[in-house]
Amino acid sequence: MTTEAIPPASEDGGDATAAPVPRQQVLVLYLASSALDSQVVGWSRYDGTGRTAPTTGDSDEPPYETGVAALRDGWRLFQAAQLIPPYPGHEYDVSFLKHEFFFERVVDVISASVIDRSRW
Repeated sequence: MTTEAIPPASEDGGDATAAPVPRQQVLVLYLASSALDSQVVGWSRYDGTGRTAPTTGDSDEPPYETGVAALRDGWRLFQAAQLIPPYPGHEYDVSFLKHEFFFERVVDVISASVIDRSRW
């Protein structure tokens, strides 16, 4: 593990030496169809900044109406579920949500602690 120490805050109490550290936030949207402009029917959020701790069922309203709305708000799409046709005779089976899209955004977090760069 390689680490880089960040110097302590300045003597006047300011945080002039604290360096921004990039952290990832992940948003998973389950859409009604494979189109990014279709309605959100389920979602999950993960916050690598540590600022929030979202959990399942913490909101009745989706964070965005569509996947396109998330793109317009600065989220970057990095994975879309592969479209796989159902096996013949199982077209109406209830299963997992098929239209899963992963979005990310990287935000800077000010840190005056040790940065572990081996995890990047």
